[in-house]
Amino acid sequence: MTSSDAGAGPRERPVLLVLADSLSYYGPKGGLPSDHPDIWPNIVARQLGWDVELVARIGWTSRDVWWALTQDPRVWSAVPRAGAVVFAVGGMDSLPSPLPTALREQLRYVRPPALRRVVRTGYQWLQPRLSPLGWPVALPPRLSVEYLESSRAALEYMRPELPVIGTLPSVHRSEAYGKVHAGRPGAVAAITAWSEEKNVPLVDLAEAVRANVFSDQGNPDGIHWGWDGHTEVAASMLTALRAAGVVPDSAEGAVPADPVSSGAE
Repeated sequence: MTSSDAGAGPRERPVLLVLADSLSYYGPKGGLPSDHPDIWPNIVARQLGWDVELVARIGWTSRDVWWALTQDPRVWSAVPRAGAVVFAVGGMDSLPSPLPTALREQLRYVRPPALRRVVRTGYQWLQPRLSPLGWPVALPPRLSVEYLESSRAALEYMRPELPVIGTLPSVHRSEAYGKVHAGRPGAVAAITAWSEEKNVPLVDLAEAVRANVFSDQGNPDGIHWGWDGHTEVAASMLTALRAAGVVPDSAEGAVPADPVSSGAE
């Protein structure tokens, strides 16, 4: 039994378990359903002949990956069938968060609704104006790595042979964050050191999507990607999966030049 089919029954295909933020399922015009054929998890799965379990949400950090592993029964059911797990987070961790992250996450609970709208408007006004400070970030690099390692170690305990792939933060030109990403170098250094120590292959999202983000083909919000970004990430992810020994010889890492249904969005 190889790592690509470990845990899968005779009639089950392996699962690519992706724990991610909104970069995994947003396209050039906004959020998309998890089965949309042109987002990178599904491009990768087609190349592998695997199924996908995409567990993701806007604003997720490395801490949310840990919470998903420990609290979400969808993840529990996917781990036994997983051929590989991808931690596709880190971008949000490294973004400037001059106002407490907990404040942003609690805005939805403010009552009455009229007060909530006022508070949210105030937050949205302050965030880009304070972001040029570059500090603090949403999750310091030390904590990001602690959560990543806790998640990796938990998976290793359950499935010692299960490959885990990490990612380095993407880039952005978002007005909402003052076009500032001063926290990225520290995050890259910390995640890279962790990956080297634990032998976790990494995909550098910035290298894969930089041209797309800084073109007119990405999402107008300046942070999410267009179809070329998803295609490049898929190709890089297949390379990382090959390094982890889970890509079959028949999958050469080539991704279709034209997305399956890019005309739909």
